[in-house]
Amino acid sequence: MRIALVVGLAALTVGLGFYAYRYSIRPVTLTVAAGSLDGEGARLMNALASRLASTANSSIRLKVIDTGTPLGAAEAFSKGDVDLAIVRGDAAELKGARTVVVITHGVLMLLGLPGTSITDFDHLKGKTIGVVGGAVNQRIASVLDSEYDLTRSKVKFVDLTLPEVAAAIQGKKVQALLLVTPISGRYLTMLRNFFPRDAKKSPTLLAIDSAGAIAAAVGAYESFDIPKGTIRGSPSIPDDDLTTLRVPIYLIAKEKLSTDIATQLTQAIMETRGSMIGEHPILAQISAPSTEKDAPIPIHPGAEAFFSGDVKTIFDKYGDQFFYASMLLGMLSSLAAAFWKFMMPTPEGGRPPERLYNITGRIRDAATAEDLDRIEDEIDDILRTELSRQSGGDTDAGALQIALSRLEYLIKQRRRIVQAPLAG
Repeated sequence: MRIALVVGLAALTVGLGFYAYRYSIRPVTLTVAAGSLDGEGARLMNALASRLASTANSSIRLKVIDTGTPLGAAEAFSKGDVDLAIVRGDAAELKGARTVVVITHGVLMLLGLPGTSITDFDHLKGKTIGVVGGAVNQRIASVLDSEYDLTRSKVKFVDLTLPEVAAAIQGKKVQALLLVTPISGRYLTMLRNFFPRDAKKSPTLLAIDSAGAIAAAVGAYESFDIPKGTIRGSPSIPDDDLTTLRVPIYLIAKEKLSTDIATQLTQAIMETRGSMIGEHPILAQISAPSTEKDAPIPIHPGAEAFFSGDVKTIFDKYGDQFFYASMLLGMLSSLAAAFWKFMMPTPEGGRPPERLYNITGRIRDAATAEDLDRIEDEIDDILRTELSRQSGGDTDAGALQIALSRLEYLIKQRRRIVQAPLAG
C-alpha cells in the first residue's frame, strides 16, 4: 500500500506538471473584425493570421471576421463580438477600446473634377460632392460642412460606393470627390484610374487651410501635408505640398485584454510585418500609437510596455510570488521528508539507536563472557548495516556515537563483574 501510494502521488505530480506546462504554452486565439471598402483590410489581416499560425514560436492566433466596412468592424467591437478590430480614429461608440498599433493613416483628399475649374472652397458653391464610402466618411464631411459653412453655400453631398465613382464622374453627377485613403501604391493607383491620363483633364486637389483648427477641435483628426506630386508626377498633383487632414487607422483591443497577451500580440505583429512588406507594402506604415493621455483612443498598457521597452520579465512580475513560493517549498520539503520517513518500512527491531538502547538491559543481565561476546557481535552487525547506508546520508551518527560509548562502558563493567568470580 505504501509503494502504491508513493507511485500514485508521483504520477499525479508529473501529470499536473505536464498539464500546467501545456496550458502555459498553448496559443491564444483572438477574434479580429476587419472591413474596408475594397476588402483589403480583411485580406491583410488574413495574411497576418496565416503568418502567425505558421510561426512556431508565436503564442498568438488570429481569427478574422470580415465585416465588409470599417463601420461594421467598429459595430462588432462595440457589441463585444470580437476581441480586436481595425477601425478609424473617428469611429463612434468605441467605449473600452485601447490601441495596439497604428496600421496606417487615411488621408482626406477633396478633389475638384476635370472641367469644373474648382480650385478652392469658394468654387464649391452650388456644387455636388461625391462622398466615396458614404457612411464611413459622413463625420469628416460634417466637419468640413461646419467649418466652411457648405450648407449655406448650397453644397450637396452624395454617397458613392467604389463601383459607382467612375460612372458618377463620366455622367457629371458630381463636380467634386471626397475620399479618405492611405497614401500607398495600391490606393494611389486606384485613385489615378478614376481619371483619364490627360494633362488637360486632371483633377485639382483642394487645400484644407483650416486643418490645424479642425485638428485642435476634433481630436480624431490631424493636420497633414500631402507631398508634391503624390497623386501624379507630370503634371504634379498637387503642384506643391498641400495641407489637409488625416485620420489614424488603428488595431484596437478591449481594455480588459490581458497586458501580457497585448504585449505578445504587439510583439508578434512588429516582428512579423518585416517579412510581409514585400507582399503588403502598407505594413511598412505600422507605427506605435500615441502615449498621450488625451489621445482619441488610449494605448493599451501591454502595447505601451512593448514600445517603451519596459516589458517585464517573469521575475519582475512574479518576484514576490517566487519568494513566498520558495518559503512554502521549504516547508513542503520538510513535510515531504517526514512523510517519506513515515512511508519507509521500519527495520526489524527498530532503528539502530533504538536497537542499541534495547541492548543495555541484556548487558546488565549477561551471566557469562559468551553472552557478552554475542552482544558485541550483534552491535558489530548493527554498525556494519548502518555504515553501508552512510553514503545515502540516512544515518543517525550523533545518536549512534552516544549509544556506542554508553554500551562499551557497560560491557566493560559487566565483563569485570562476570569475570570476577573466575579470577577469585
